[in-house]
Amino acid sequence: MFTGIVEELGEVVAIENLGDASRFRLRGPLVTEDAKHGDSIAVNGVCLTVVETADGEFTADVMAETLNRSSLGALAAGSRVNLERPMALGGRLGGHLVQGHVDGTGTLVERIPGEHWEIVKIALPAALSRYVVEKGSITVDGVSLTVVDAADDYFTISLIPTTLALTTLGLKKAGDPVNLEVDVLAKYVERLLGRGSAAGTDLRDLDELKEMDR
Repeated sequence: MFTGIVEELGEVVAIENLGDASRFRLRGPLVTEDAKHGDSIAVNGVCLTVVETADGEFTADVMAETLNRSSLGALAAGSRVNLERPMALGGRLGGHLVQGHVDGTGTLVERIPGEHWEIVKIALPAALSRYVVEKGSITVDGVSLTVVDAADDYFTISLIPTTLALTTLGLKKAGDPVNLEVDVLAKYVERLLGRGSAAGTDLRDLDELKEMDR
């Protein structure tokens, strides 16, 4: 589990084509200082398993499914990436609960610069728009952010100077793809309500049960 607070702006050193997968070699001295084989590191919001580490670099195998469903397939040697280690038990939840399981990709549509921040507009798949709400949380390329405006086919976020300087979001331009992970709590709520409806139970029924328990 991650928090969406990027620890390091890393770099893709090399990508080896394995046929049905790719082996990424990435540079990240901070996130690799205590990493070992089998550990997890989020790369642009995608949870990857460390194969080996050496000299501030680590390798990770990326399956074809991940390459097809995320923006990792668009990376090349020299690409900058957001890196984050999993949150330790007892650590601070600085962002929100992030699984590192990308729900889909969006496209950066527009950047609107301000005096101290930027507003960024991102188009998203229709299937994800129902999970995105104004002032709710969303993960963009592994960065935990608050939604400013939410529409059926896009949302906007506000980026402070720190986010612009320390993550890939300061480098993205119009047309670039980004990984999106919606708030997992919204998906669980939708699933639970859907099961309740299928069983003939709605929220009013639940309220009545609570009254009976009293």
